[in-house]
Amino acid sequence: MATLSACSTTSKHAGTQHEEFGATGAFTRSFPGSEKTACESARRALLSQGYVISDWKPSALKGRRKYQPDVDVHAEIEFNVVCVADSKGSNSTTVFANAIRDRYSLKKSNTSASIGVSAIGSVSLPFGSTDDALVKVASETIPTGQFYEQFFELVERYLDSVPYMPDTEEDKKTVATPAPATQAATPVTPPETVVKQSDE
Repeated sequence: MATLSACSTTSKHAGTQHEEFGATGAFTRSFPGSEKTACESARRALLSQGYVISDWKPSALKGRRKYQPDVDVHAEIEFNVVCVADSKGSNSTTVFANAIRDRYSLKKSNTSASIGVSAIGSVSLPFGSTDDALVKVASETIPTGQFYEQFFELVERYLDSVPYMPDTEEDKKTVATPAPATQAATPVTPPETVVKQSDE
């Protein structure tokens, strides 16, 4: 009974361990600089590892990378990065990283052909075409701390090489454009009136 109880407790804990919140820093790292600089460094880090940037904003981005670990197995990693300033006016940013791995398996399905016979109706024969399709078989968040550690090391490496990030169009709209200075009206001197005297 004690053995069965221990097995039941272990199985229950294994099923809920991914649903608990814990004090872990595997998915976050703080960097000096602004949000734009941190996210630009993250974008370059993902590009250097073969990721395709599918969505990019000054404070968030998303990248995808596909690979084939086995002949009939395909996988795709979706990497999400969000950059948030630590406080208003501060010169440090916290980068949140999250990677989701989807696995696809190649499934084959045989399509049989049907022919019509006037005496007995429709008959299905085993010959036909074979269709191959990728079916998603698994989807999970990568929990490995070393995976994110290597990503943050790349971000830190590109942090020094990122140039000054100019303001976006939305930032420019918030800055009031000074009104053009009005020039004082210059009085116009009327032309001198020339009086022509008639010869007497």
